[in-house]
Amino acid sequence: MELKAWEYEELPEFDEDVPGATWLQTTGDEVGVSYIPNVEYECVDGVSRVLQILIPNSRNAKAPKPGREATRTYPCIVYVQGSAWMTQDVYANLPCIARLAAKGYVVAIVQYRESGIGIFPDQTRDARNAVRFMRVHAHDYAVDPTHMAIMGDSSGGHTAMYAGILHDDDTSYNLFPGVSAEVGCIVNYYGSTDFTFYDANPSTPGHNLPSSPEGSVMGGKDLNKDQSARELLSVKCNINEDTVIAPVLIMHGTKDRIVNTKCSVYLHQRLVETGHESHLYLLRGADHGGPEFWSDEALSIVDDFVRKNA
Repeated sequence: MELKAWEYEELPEFDEDVPGATWLQTTGDEVGVSYIPNVEYECVDGVSRVLQILIPNSRNAKAPKPGREATRTYPCIVYVQGSAWMTQDVYANLPCIARLAAKGYVVAIVQYRESGIGIFPDQTRDARNAVRFMRVHAHDYAVDPTHMAIMGDSSGGHTAMYAGILHDDDTSYNLFPGVSAEVGCIVNYYGSTDFTFYDANPSTPGHNLPSSPEGSVMGGKDLNKDQSARELLSVKCNINEDTVIAPVLIMHGTKDRIVNTKCSVYLHQRLVETGHESHLYLLRGADHGGPEFWSDEALSIVDDFVRKNA
């Protein structure tokens, strides 16, 4: 065989008889995932925030790289990693999220401004700017900008919900003027979305106090004493019949020690009673996250929902 820079299509395929070898047929559609780390999507007041971007690829549908365009595009899920609104470990869930990307989604994991440097709703504004960034740079990351979803877990679920409610495209918070941050659907994994009842966070010492995660993200407020702040942070209190919000999918474990399952139950009930589309799945025995949320069954539910709505 000649030594040269072969193109795939022109390389002769090996087909010699090899005693004892087992031949496996491939199609070229087997899916892998490419990972692009730490892509800056915004810099606000000198604070840089980045995305971890996962892109499906296969022999027949290559991911883009410098000098090579993608051969197909995919719906995009902007994923908000939970952290009690504190500093995120945006790498912690990469293996599980890659399983979602392998179903045919570009997934961009959002680093938001943590409560030490940004108070609510800064985290939501960051998430919406991440959606806009992926639209603006759709060509660079194999994204179909007409099919976008937002997803998050725990405090990220809270942020994802508010990203579907806070319509700020025509404000100075939009870092990409003229670019929409609207999405086709929202996926909320065990979101910390309700602070109106005493055991909403059953394992959090000083729940609702200024030093608690929820108090800190509100700028050090005592949510037990400040009802307006408590209700502002609680998603259900900001949904009514006139609220514009995309269809919502909620998953929550029934033995969640960090965020009471009732947070998702009450949110689902409020969405339904105000005429919005909501689908609630309760995972028996599941705690605050874990492999149950990334099972084949759970991912199939998410996949079907996003395919239908994004």
